[in-house]
Amino acid sequence: MKIYLSIALSVCGLVAVAQEIKIDTIKANDLKDVVVTGQYGPQTLRNSVYNIRTISAERIKLRAATNVQQVLNTELGFRFSNDLTLGTTDVSLMGMTGRNIKILLDGVPMVDRSDARESLNQIDINTIDRIEIVEGPMSVVYGTDALAGVINIITKRGNGKSLLSLSARVQEETAGNEYEALSGKGNHTRNISANWKNDNWTVLAGFTHNDFGGWNLASKTATLAEVSAVPNRWKPKSQYLGNTKIGYHNDHFNIWYRLDGLKEDIDVRYGLNPNTYKGLLQTYTTHRYTQQLQSEYKISNNLHLSAIAGFTNLDRATKTVIHDFSNNTQELSTGAGEQDIAKFNSAIFRANAVYTLNKSVSFQPGFEFNRDAASGQRINGSPVINDYAAFISSELKLTDGINIRPGLRFIKNSIYDAPPVIPSLNTKFVLTKNLDLRLAYARGFRSPALRELYYDFVDASHNILGNPNLKAEESNSFNGSLALAGAQVRDFRFRSTLSGFYNEFKNRIEFGFDPANPSITTLINISKYKTTGGTLENTLIFKNLQATLGVSYIGRYNDLSENENLQTPEFAWATEVNSNITYAFTRLNGSISLFYKYTGSLPSYQLASNNTATLVRVGDFHTADLMLNKNLFRYLTINAGVKNLFNVTQLTNSSTASGGAHSTGGAAVPYSYGRSYVLGLIYNWDKR
Repeated sequence: MKIYLSIALSVCGLVAVAQEIKIDTIKANDLKDVVVTGQYGPQTLRNSVYNIRTISAERIKLRAATNVQQVLNTELGFRFSNDLTLGTTDVSLMGMTGRNIKILLDGVPMVDRSDARESLNQIDINTIDRIEIVEGPMSVVYGTDALAGVINIITKRGNGKSLLSLSARVQEETAGNEYEALSGKGNHTRNISANWKNDNWTVLAGFTHNDFGGWNLASKTATLAEVSAVPNRWKPKSQYLGNTKIGYHNDHFNIWYRLDGLKEDIDVRYGLNPNTYKGLLQTYTTHRYTQQLQSEYKISNNLHLSAIAGFTNLDRATKTVIHDFSNNTQELSTGAGEQDIAKFNSAIFRANAVYTLNKSVSFQPGFEFNRDAASGQRINGSPVINDYAAFISSELKLTDGINIRPGLRFIKNSIYDAPPVIPSLNTKFVLTKNLDLRLAYARGFRSPALRELYYDFVDASHNILGNPNLKAEESNSFNGSLALAGAQVRDFRFRSTLSGFYNEFKNRIEFGFDPANPSITTLINISKYKTTGGTLENTLIFKNLQATLGVSYIGRYNDLSENENLQTPEFAWATEVNSNITYAFTRLNGSISLFYKYTGSLPSYQLASNNTATLVRVGDFHTADLMLNKNLFRYLTINAGVKNLFNVTQLTNSSTASGGAHSTGGAAVPYSYGRSYVLGLIYNWDKR
């Protein structure tokens, strides 16, 4: 929730002194913090049957974040991995990989070319109103991919009181100790956006340019051997993001249309041949266009209708040229896989109704249609997958303190045998005035994606083929949480949530060798996989201080435990600790924030050559950002600070096996380009 220190106010005993700065406050007993993910309608956090985490636009602003990864990297349960070969990043949540996480933009699924959830960092951070995170399967509500949970990125609606508002943002950031002003080395962010409102109409538009100059790059005339000698090189990346939203609303009807566009270029230098003075230069170019039309209609107090239609076009092209540095000319290369374009498009239509029979019983029936298609040199044919689903759930409020939500999803898929029925059961019990208990069971599933079924990646170094015979992944998941909704003594307030989970998967899709030809890597269904663990999250507020402290302990399944001769434990466990602290200096119109996380070592077991099990680890690390935020004048705010205070660049790795197509066993794991320094200005103007 936002506290505007330009006025004196008191909320539940917390008094803010009159100033003009606004800071992000995570209130321990905030019944006004509204969530929408998985809900029948806007719902307060405490009344929701789901245990939902929220991150507000104000917290994003305090972090001076330029992408979603920078917002989530200190959240419990999140781990990020970087593929420096392709210049992409993937995410895992609660021990499960990104392919098991549903990424939504205003409820519309994001489309990815590969297994990595690179779309997470292809969303304009300046348009985000809040991020809602639901852990655990949400397959009944959102269908495939939602085994680990859902990250719903909700954009700004622009329904404020201002007739016209304009904002601009300029931010400069070093990349480690490398920096050039305004362009070149370092991170450079530019944004401009506008919001117009007149009676029932709202129009928003924005444009952002993110320019990363790379880090630790070899010179343009470095040889191939010199380029390969240093593995921790970060590729230059440029992003252009544009968006617009137009909407109309009245007391009974709401409709809006949104368009998001992206152009992203990632540059690669392979080094030159010292004999010919020629070298390969490569560019990965991504175009993404996402359109969505959403509407809600209130027929009566007992019946509400809503619908979503979305369409995404995504293509990623690889262009490789042979550059002659002696005369500065170039020509297209002819090597395998060096000229390529892969095209994907996805359509979704979703409609549902919410019918309230009485104050104790309500229903939500709905229908969803998804269509995915792909084409390109590496795609076998022009495959299309159609997925049809009907779903129904009900909220039963047996008493004022008991809320039960059962749900079912019925599925028909045009390509594979989907689970015919997916059930879920969520419950919430109000034990005392401030203590809530949530218990849930859900069946989850993830359908094989087009890229897994039909995408072949063959070049001089790879021979990876899709598998059209894959089965859908399925899971049985159990979740529970106990939340102390808020304890208050004068200016001190406290909230605590203890949660646990257990997930068991079958038919998990992973890379493996083709039994008929060991030289070919393909995708196969592994028999089973499990994750389990728990988290404890605490929030406190004391006058101008807000602080959170959390800890998680997560176990990932060790498949070698099935071999009784090896005598290894069933799970390999990892610890995480995080803390976010913000203190407001009311007389200075400013605040200071620390965002910290300890990520414990990531253990796993490998089978050694002597047929024994060996414990290997990716090393632990600390990360922290320290940021200052100050209002200079009425319309101007300055952000300054240090990111990655502990200067972590690589993580130790004792593994001896390859972890994927672009990783090497035993090699250090790239994490970041090190400590960076940030300075940014934000200008906001409005006319009422």
